[in-house]
Amino acid sequence: MLLLVGLGNPGARYVGNRHNAGFMAVQAIAKRHGIGPWRRRFAGLACEGPVGAVRALLLLPGTFMNESGRAVAEATRFYKIPVGDVIVFHDEIDLSPGKLRVKTGGGIAGHNGLRSISEHIGNDYRRVRIGVGHPGDKDLVQAYVLNDFAKSERPWVEALLGSIADNVELLTCGADATFQNKVHLAMVAGGFGKTSDGGATN
Repeated sequence: MLLLVGLGNPGARYVGNRHNAGFMAVQAIAKRHGIGPWRRRFAGLACEGPVGAVRALLLLPGTFMNESGRAVAEATRFYKIPVGDVIVFHDEIDLSPGKLRVKTGGGIAGHNGLRSISEHIGNDYRRVRIGVGHPGDKDLVQAYVLNDFAKSERPWVEALLGSIADNVELLTCGADATFQNKVHLAMVAGGFGKTSDGGATN
């Protein structure tokens, strides 16, 4: 079984925040693949079902971002899921809006959700980095990620979430680079991005 984790903050006030891009991605996957219902489990909300040929547990930690690892650790212990079978979807300020990169391990770039997960289960899980852009000043980052996507951003957000959900089977079978490139090409076809920005980065 794979564990697909979306990072975000629980509660209605955070639903549309840039920091909740991970929640949005995993919710889109559940909807597209008919997985549900969501139930309160593992200090969060979880549901499980098939994603292509693979059975997956989808998890939205109910803790706040900086305690995300607690929920992830509970789920991995219960199902004995190795760290290499954990895929975390999260917002990434160091990527341009609408860009996506997949990597295994590496640094946490100041992301409190990743820091918490690494502290609980180790660092060698896979990350799907969802670009939300940078406000241009590090002092503005917290306010930026804890604000909603602007109305003008919604078209690319919806397109990216849809492409993630459409192509996630590639990710679950280990074809990370192909998944990344398929998402990129779908964004280009939808008028979001340039063909020169493609390619896999690990």
